[in-house]
Amino acid sequence: MANEKMLTLGSLFDGSGGFPLGGILAGITPVWSSEIEPFPVLVTHKRLPQVKHYGDVSTLSGAELEPVDIITFGSPCQDLSIAGRRAGLHEGERSSLFFQAIRIIKEMREKTNGKYPRYCVWENVPGAFSSNGGDDFRTVLEAVIGVKEEGVEVPA
Repeated sequence: MANEKMLTLGSLFDGSGGFPLGGILAGITPVWSSEIEPFPVLVTHKRLPQVKHYGDVSTLSGAELEPVDIITFGSPCQDLSIAGRRAGLHEGERSSLFFQAIRIIKEMREKTNGKYPRYCVWENVPGAFSSNGGDDFRTVLEAVIGVKEEGVEVPA
């Protein structure tokens, strides 16, 4: 068998390390994470001591993070969930943090001349499909596609 490079993973909105743990189980090496809630950070410090922790996504620069093959992110769902107010992706105070992940991905790709990340994985609630009549999910798709296409603006 050829000696293949192991995939690496960075996790935004990490929670208590679900994506890094899944990565480990799939043979992927988690490198760094970003989370602001103290208890989940303690959990990942204890269970995944090799993972670097960077805190608030709004203070991170994708150009300064170690490049990884995969960036995962379960951005806040409260404004998309059918259990919430449904303020949506643009108007919602929490769910609009999705755009911070897109910014970080774009910055990393610009810094690495489009090499990293190779993949991004977004996890969210089923309400993300129907929020604002489906327009929020359309925005998600356009933002992800916009990472690759030049000239496509991602809302701030």
